[in-house]
Amino acid sequence: MAELIFRTGTMDAGKSTLALQTNHNHAARGRRGRLFTSHDRAGTAMVSSRLGLVADAEEVAPDFDFWRYTVDALTQGARIDYLICDEAQFYTAAQIDQLAKVVDELQIDVFCFGILTDFRTRLFPGSARLVELADRTEVLQVEALCWCGKRATHNARTENGVMVTEGEVIVVGDVEDAGHPPAAADDADIEVAYEVLCRQHHRRGMTAARARAVSLSPEPLPFT
Repeated sequence: MAELIFRTGTMDAGKSTLALQTNHNHAARGRRGRLFTSHDRAGTAMVSSRLGLVADAEEVAPDFDFWRYTVDALTQGARIDYLICDEAQFYTAAQIDQLAKVVDELQIDVFCFGILTDFRTRLFPGSARLVELADRTEVLQVEALCWCGKRATHNARTENGVMVTEGEVIVVGDVEDAGHPPAAADDADIEVAYEVLCRQHHRRGMTAARARAVSLSPEPLPFT
């Protein structure tokens, strides 16, 4: 029986790497699939891993219809055994319903990969619908770590180095790293970056940069 599987984790947990590995494993056994993504950090219509792996994919815009796409492809003689859906948190709830229909009515496996919550600690609509509908929801075993060494559970957004909890939900960027330049927001003067934090330090707004600054200050750590 086909399944709708949702594999989730924070940023930097290896979701896109696993998506590409899953595609490779199935293709190596003679199965044929299609890759999908939305707002990948590397650009449009591609799945990219921080390890340097890249593959072409179909870009999922808000009006994309998975059911119609799949039925049209099958009608034209294509063979589809599975779908790999990366960055599934950005899909609409209606698109997740379409994926569930592809599984149930066409017996095609669907593997979704995405983040559960945004930088405000609120569920993405696509992820929420996947939790509701998926046959299985699996948390990735590769744990991203907060700067303090604890398991990272939350995604933080910084603007010009300061953590923020309000703003546009979708601003594409990468986890903060010296090798990745910050993303540009609509305001050219704002540099956007992301960082994974444990719940405690997300609550305090204590990013790695702020922790370093505080450690050099005579002022005690804030307990707010």
